[in-house]
Amino acid sequence: MRNIAIYFVISVSLILVSFQRVGIKQYKVRKIVIDPGHGGRDPGTHGLFSNEKDVVLKISLELKRILNENMPDVEVVLTRSDDSFPSLTQRSKIANDLEADLFISIHANWLSNPNVKGTETYVMGTQNIGRNFEVAKRENSVILLEENYEETYQNFDPKSIESYILFSLTQNAFHEKSVQFARLVEKQFKERVGRRSLGVKQSSLYLLWSTAMPSVLVEVGYLSNPKEEKYLNDKRNQVYIASGIYRAFKEYKKEVEQLN
Repeated sequence: MRNIAIYFVISVSLILVSFQRVGIKQYKVRKIVIDPGHGGRDPGTHGLFSNEKDVVLKISLELKRILNENMPDVEVVLTRSDDSFPSLTQRSKIANDLEADLFISIHANWLSNPNVKGTETYVMGTQNIGRNFEVAKRENSVILLEENYEETYQNFDPKSIESYILFSLTQNAFHEKSVQFARLVEKQFKERVGRRSLGVKQSSLYLLWSTAMPSVLVEVGYLSNPKEEKYLNDKRNQVYIASGIYRAFKEYKKEVEQLN
C-alpha cells in the first residue's frame, strides 16, 4: 500500500504540473521527443536476422531528419541517437525536463505466431487484457535490466498484475490528445503507407504513465513475421514509416493549434 501511495502522489503531481503547462502553452506544439525503444544491452525483440533496437533507431533517425527538414520551427530531441541504454526514467525525464508537447516511443512487436503482422499504436490506459497485457509486460520488463531498479521503481514488478493497480489510481491528463495523435498515426499507416493497421490500443506502459504530455508508443510491425521483418529492415520502407508518423504529426499539430 505504501508503494501505491507513493505512485499516487507522483501521479497527482504530474497531472497538476500538466494542467499548469496547458494553461501557459495553450496547446502550442513546438517541442517533440522521439524515443527509439530499447538499446545497448537491451536488444528488445528480434527476428531471424535483426534486433528491435536497431530497426527502431533507424526509423527514429529518419523521422527526426524529416521533421527537421520540413518543420524547422519544431525542436526535435531523441532520447538516444546511438546504441546506448537510457533507462525508462531517463527517457521520461528528457521529455519532462524539455517540457515537450509530444512524446513518441517507437518499437517493433513480436508474437509466437509468425503469421501476425501490422502496426498498432498504444496510449496509456488500464485495459490490460490479452495481448495488451503481454505488450505491457514486455515493454515494462526493461526495468529489470536497470541498476538499482528495486529502489528506483519502488518494487514495481512488470510481470505482476498486482503492480498494475497503481495505474488505475489516476487518469492520464493528456489521454484525449494521446488518442487523437495515435489515431492519426494509424490512419496514415493504413491509408498512405499501405500497412495493415491493428488500431489504437490501451495498456499500462510505465514510460507513457511517467511523461507529462501527450504520449504514444508506436509498434511499427512484427519482427516475428519473416516477411514483415524483411520489410522493416528495408531503408525505403523505414523512410515510408517515418513519413507516415511525420504526416500524422503535421495533421495533429494543425488540429491542436486551431483550437486556440
